[in-house]
Amino acid sequence: MPRDRAQTRETILKAAYVLFRRSGFTRVSMDEIAEASALTKRTLYAHFRSKDDLLTAVLEDQHGMAYEAFQTFGQKLKGTPEEIVKAFFADLAAWAAQPRWPGSGFTRLAMELADLPGHPARKIASRHKGQLEQHLAELLGRAGVPNAERMARQIWILSEGAIALIFIRGDRSYAKAAEEAALAIVAQNAMEGGRKRKAAGPRA
Repeated sequence: MPRDRAQTRETILKAAYVLFRRSGFTRVSMDEIAEASALTKRTLYAHFRSKDDLLTAVLEDQHGMAYEAFQTFGQKLKGTPEEIVKAFFADLAAWAAQPRWPGSGFTRLAMELADLPGHPARKIASRHKGQLEQHLAELLGRAGVPNAERMARQIWILSEGAIALIFIRGDRSYAKAAEEAALAIVAQNAMEGGRKRKAAGPRA
């Protein structure tokens, strides 16, 4: 792709993402996106055939950046399972403290397309959430957590619930409540592992 065309495409993606996240997919028009991009509507349609195609491209672009950022953040999630959980939810609370925090863009946009289960944007959102959950499972596995995938799913449910409630109620204490619940899961998992080791007895 020629450099000028690639730059124009990137300008459109950035402008569209800001508008979609601020106002939602259905409330934003292609006219508004063209204006925010400082481009003509004809140029906009030369890059994207429809608003649906543009949303799909926006989420694909954001998925790549968000997943890379989460992997970088994951490098800091070291130590015991308890330390990983505390750092994970502390970061969530810090993220939610941003002015006019809009919540999870992937979740909000996917929910707008609830009646379109086959929409490419929903598939991207599903893949995005799944890959982040899997990355958390890998971090927990490296920390020696048995059944790391199960625990990662439980923690992910708590984090997604906290994100939704912080957004709806404007109360960041849900991050702390989710952290406490996640730590209880870690403790329960450790107890179950201890009982299993005790039941197995010493090795012959």
